[in-house]
Amino acid sequence: MRTDLFTDPVDGLDEALSAVGAFDRVLVSGLLRPRPDQAAGLAALATAVAGTPLAALVAGAADKAAAGAAGEDHLVALAAARTALMGSVHDALTERVADITGRRRPEPTTQDAAADESGANVLAAARAWLCDLARAGWQGIDHDLVAGAAPVVSAMLPDPRLRRQATLLDGFAAELAASCPGATLDRVPVRRWADLWTRAMLLTLPGAVRTRALSTATGRLLPLGVDVQEHATAVQAQVHAVFEPADGGEPRLVRAAVSAPKPDTVVGAGLWQLLRPRMSLLAAAGECRTMELDGMPVTEEGDLLWDDERARRGEPVDPFGTARVVLSTATDPVTAPLDRHPARIAVPVLLEGYTVEDEDDGRLSFALAGHRLAVDTDRIPAAGPLTPDAVAASGACLGLLRWDAGEFVLQPLAVETTVRKKAVAVHAGAWAGGTTDKVGVRAEKAATDSVAVLRERAGKLLRA
Repeated sequence: MRTDLFTDPVDGLDEALSAVGAFDRVLVSGLLRPRPDQAAGLAALATAVAGTPLAALVAGAADKAAAGAAGEDHLVALAAARTALMGSVHDALTERVADITGRRRPEPTTQDAAADESGANVLAAARAWLCDLARAGWQGIDHDLVAGAAPVVSAMLPDPRLRRQATLLDGFAAELAASCPGATLDRVPVRRWADLWTRAMLLTLPGAVRTRALSTATGRLLPLGVDVQEHATAVQAQVHAVFEPADGGEPRLVRAAVSAPKPDTVVGAGLWQLLRPRMSLLAAAGECRTMELDGMPVTEEGDLLWDDERARRGEPVDPFGTARVVLSTATDPVTAPLDRHPARIAVPVLLEGYTVEDEDDGRLSFALAGHRLAVDTDRIPAAGPLTPDAVAASGACLGLLRWDAGEFVLQPLAVETTVRKKAVAVHAGAWAGGTTDKVGVRAEKAATDSVAVLRERAGKLLRA
């Protein structure tokens, strides 16, 4: 592993992110009456794509926006330019990750899946709302403006083909509503809201959403770790694994995710009660067992469309052993064009032979061959036995290499450490299939009680 590349600068990265940041600041005060500094931000975005096929289109859109006369097509062009820049940052960083890990990155296939042309009218309504947001700016939002998303989302939700856009718009509108009125905001999440606005704009274009090209996977799945992402009303678990084809083909990195709505009273290990019944892979990952797959649908991006009927539990397996023997030979998945964003980078890696250092800001870092890698212990879920203390005492770490706030960081999924003079492995997803750990048992019982109460109340409401 090339640890020296963790901190080496990436050519062109700062310039691309500077142009993106300049445009993001334009959206803070909006495009209804642009100021000179906003015109400069729009010009910076246009200059950054001057050598691309978008050049003329974006230059014209920037001029119109600077004059306060931007129409829908102009705003779509600006969103496309920002997406292209973030995509270039993603590509540069994934190339750097490939150099760090030494793993091969496959080229996307030329076969293109069919575009989904459904819901043209409601998508146009969504774009109109997003254009109104850009004109008002984040400081100009109010409840009436944000509420304009509600009928659009309601019209989208009944159509499964529009569920992706509906979920994005609904979540974005909920964040904005919680921050209204914008004029009183002390702090604006500039990058995040610009990311959401840009992605929503492009996903509402006809043909932007395509039916994912599928193949099937038959062979052995070796889990590496479980990434848990929890919000107030939803939870998702994503299992990262190595797939070994039965035909002897190259092993590849894959993922399988399951999500569920949740009440805010269900936390910690109780989350597994909501997720466990939906995917048998969670129990296998928690118990460190392989899964035998038979015709499991899988996308080119490495996402398994999990079907319990196409999987059965296999033999015990050590994820650290898998990482030491197979991980370096596995190919990374490709990334869909509209998903090319630095936040999407989450690459399984195994680190050994490091020393743990405490940073001035309280964070941990691993020092490897004289080079430092920050450790993001904030991403360790409370739904498992892995803790920052265990990471600090570890000698080997299996985790996800990510890019955050201008640097590579490591999200631990599992560590090898010493407990009571014995070497043990501690996994973030160890409680996915159940646990006898006292803390985990208490959390599971509390979740059982909370869910039972909620079901009883729901039943009374339905009977009323």
